[in-house]
Amino acid sequence: MLTTPARLSESDLTAVAALEQRVVAHDGGRLKLEWGVLPTDRVVPLLAWEGEQLIGYAGIYVFGPPDVEVAGMVDPVARRGGVGSALLKAALPLCRERGFAQALLVTPSSPAGTAFAAAHGATLHHSEHALVLGDTPYGPPEDPSRTLVPAAAADLPAVRRLLTAGFGHDPGEVGLREEPGDTTLVVRQDGVLVGTLRLSRRKRFGGIYGFVVDPEQQGRGIGRDVLARACRLLRAQGCERVHLEVSVDNDRALGLYTSTGFAQEATEDYWAVSL
Repeated sequence: MLTTPARLSESDLTAVAALEQRVVAHDGGRLKLEWGVLPTDRVVPLLAWEGEQLIGYAGIYVFGPPDVEVAGMVDPVARRGGVGSALLKAALPLCRERGFAQALLVTPSSPAGTAFAAAHGATLHHSEHALVLGDTPYGPPEDPSRTLVPAAAADLPAVRRLLTAGFGHDPGEVGLREEPGDTTLVVRQDGVLVGTLRLSRRKRFGGIYGFVVDPEQQGRGIGRDVLARACRLLRAQGCERVHLEVSVDNDRALGLYTSTGFAQEATEDYWAVSL
C-alpha cells in the first residue's frame, strides 16, 4: 500500500529510520534523506507499506528553484518487485503539480543506481561527493579583520546575490528560509560582506550548506579560515558528525575540504527527469 501523508508523523519517522538502517547495513555507504528537514513541509513523503512494515520511502525535497529533488530507498528484501518504480511514478506528478518542469532523481553512484535511472528515462545532470569531517581542524589564529556572524535581515539581499553567483541560480525565498536548527552566517572582511554559509544542527549531527566566498575575494585564505571556524563551532555545539557535499567537478573546493579534515563517504548522482 502506498500512502502520501501531508507530513511524517513520529511513528513514520521511526519506520523511515529503521528502513534506512536496514538499507545501509545491506548496501553500505549512506542515503541522502536530509533528516534535518524530514519533519517539515519542505518534504513531501511517499511511503510504501507491506502490512505494518515500511518497505519503501521516497521524498520530494523542495529546497528552492530551479529543481526539486526526489530521493528514497527500498528494503533489500522487497527489491525487484517494482516498489521503487511505483514510488517514483507517484512522486513525479506531485512535482509537476508544484510548478516544476524538471526533477532531480538522487541515487547512489553505483551500477544499480545508474540502471534504475536509465530505466526511467533520466539523464545524468551532475554528481556530488558526500564528505564527513574527521578530527576538528585547529589551524593558525583567526584573522581579527574577518568576522563570522549570524545574518541580519538587511544582509539577505547580499546573501542571495552571493548564492546566485556561487551556484548559478537564484535560490529564491524558499532557498533563504531557515528551518529550526539552521543558522545563516555571513563573513565580513574589514567590515565588507564577502561570504556566506549555513550551518544546520540536528542533535549530534551538523551540516554545512551554501558555502560561498565572493569570487573577487577568493585566494586570500577566507574560505579556509571560515570553514575551520564553522567546523569548530559545530563541534563546540555538540555535533559529533559534521558533513557537507561538493560537486565532483569542483576540484578547488574539494581540495579545500579534504585539506581541512573532510573525507569522502559516498558519491551520489543527480539524474534529470522531465515532468
